[in-house]
Amino acid sequence: MHYLMFYDLVPDYLERRGEFRDKHLAMARAAVARGELVLAGALADPADQAVLLFKADSPAVAEAFAQADPYVQEGLVKQWRVRPWTTVVGYLAEHSVPN
Repeated sequence: MHYLMFYDLVPDYLERRGEFRDKHLAMARAAVARGELVLAGALADPADQAVLLFKADSPAVAEAFAQADPYVQEGLVKQWRVRPWTTVVGYLAEHSVPN
């Protein structure tokens, strides 16, 4: 199943992230290597949210990522939420709709 995690970022996120970015990116790369994290990044203009796409059996994988993420722990993320995403079109779709 796919899960989207949304981060609501603080207004000064871009200015503050530098100190924590290496650890955050190392966590993300490790999640990719485990096959859990598919894509992730901040939205632009403005950089007020980030979206992370997980592939897992439950939302617990995404939730654990957020709880351990230095961006969350250090207050760069005001709040986060995980939503199941029923993907139906595309080569990574979990529930492909026949033609």
